[in-house]
Amino acid sequence: MKTIKASLLLLLLLSLAFINHAQVKLPSIFTNNMILQQQTDVAFWGWSNAGSSIKITPSWSKISYTAKADAAGKWKVKVATPTAGGPYTVTISNGKPTTLTNVLIGEVWLLGGQSNMEMPMKGFKGQPILGSNDAILHSRNKNIRLYTVPRSSVIEVQENSKPSEWKEASPETVSNFSATGYYFGKLVNQMLDVPVGLINCSYSGSYAEAWMTPEALKDFGVKIPVKGDTIKAVSRTPTTLYNGMLHPIIGYGIRGALFYQGESNYDDPDKYQKLFPTMVKQWRNEWGIGNFPFYYAQIAPYNYAQLPPHHTGGKYNSAYLRDAQRKAEKVIPNAAMAVLLDIGEEKQIHPANKEAGGKRLALLALAKTYGMNGFGAASPAYDTLTITGSIANVRFQNVPNGLTSFGKELTQFEIAGANKVFYPAKAWINGSSIAVSAPEVKEPVAVRYAFKDFVVGDLYGTDGLPVSSFRTDTW
Repeated sequence: MKTIKASLLLLLLLSLAFINHAQVKLPSIFTNNMILQQQTDVAFWGWSNAGSSIKITPSWSKISYTAKADAAGKWKVKVATPTAGGPYTVTISNGKPTTLTNVLIGEVWLLGGQSNMEMPMKGFKGQPILGSNDAILHSRNKNIRLYTVPRSSVIEVQENSKPSEWKEASPETVSNFSATGYYFGKLVNQMLDVPVGLINCSYSGSYAEAWMTPEALKDFGVKIPVKGDTIKAVSRTPTTLYNGMLHPIIGYGIRGALFYQGESNYDDPDKYQKLFPTMVKQWRNEWGIGNFPFYYAQIAPYNYAQLPPHHTGGKYNSAYLRDAQRKAEKVIPNAAMAVLLDIGEEKQIHPANKEAGGKRLALLALAKTYGMNGFGAASPAYDTLTITGSIANVRFQNVPNGLTSFGKELTQFEIAGANKVFYPAKAWINGSSIAVSAPEVKEPVAVRYAFKDFVVGDLYGTDGLPVSSFRTDTW
């Protein structure tokens, strides 16, 4: 009997020793092949035994950083990163080390949104991406790293996301990664000649509300699900994607964010005009690194009336949502919009030309975040309207070299008088402005451009960047 008791005691002591020396647990986003944001203090966090000491040692400096796990076993520490380079290792130890290998230092961008951000380079089934096969074929690049946050729609906030891995760009990995994000990262990597990390946190069909917290949504009159509720619409239930996908990665070191969403919110543009800036503010507040760059794609034109419940007319015209996105650019600090008015498809909500969107987002980042110049980055933007007799003159910003229609007649302008009835207008370019008139309107009051559900824009800056649809009225 004494022998049995002694054996049990020894087994218990060995078990306790094993528990006390179990490896630290890291969030899913910390894996081999990861990229860390350069020249900043990046956060590492995870879990260990309550009260245990954690030591993090990166090979680029060999300086050790320490933290202590709280009563719940959670710990967090900031680590200084050098200029771009690598590969390095990072060792995290509580007495039993875990080493992350092939770690690069460079520029990290978060990708958010719905299906047009999620759409992989290989396309969706039956929905191709122009030129993707050739781009995939030539995609091998050890200095571009890709991470996809797995889909997860849950009612309660999660401390960790489902398992995933950072992967080097290659035909096998790029084919399944966000096309918009990849084209962005490819151009940034090429122009800066530094490693680029891309974190894809998107979900097809998602409402903006699904990526927000209850506190951020408190003024919008939406029902917040509580424990025990059933999630009937996995990508359209408020807070659920924030809980399962975004919250677990908040704090990971990033340079900025890209966002391509709005299609699912098209039927309530007035709400979106306030909702979207609120979402951006919430993300920035939670990341705690200030007003990081936030660049977003304006939704492309599409015939939304073909979708159930087949609403038409009034503000079911998606031009109103595009206009809400256009106006958001003026109220969100350190943000800019990539215009996609020329690549929409009437019968396909996922434009095949994903390269245009990714590159236009990259142009904004290269110019506004990285200070490069000599190329066009921002689309011409509506500025002011003046009336001279029966002619309305529309002036634009971001037109250092003027406007162009590439030799084609401008066909998408409309003009209205005080009766609020719009008529097709004749429009012609005067340098950095457009003159607009119609015989039916003797005393113009308002002008609209390309303000239809589906339309193909025909006005550009001379750098080839399209002008957004816009309206000068508030009707």
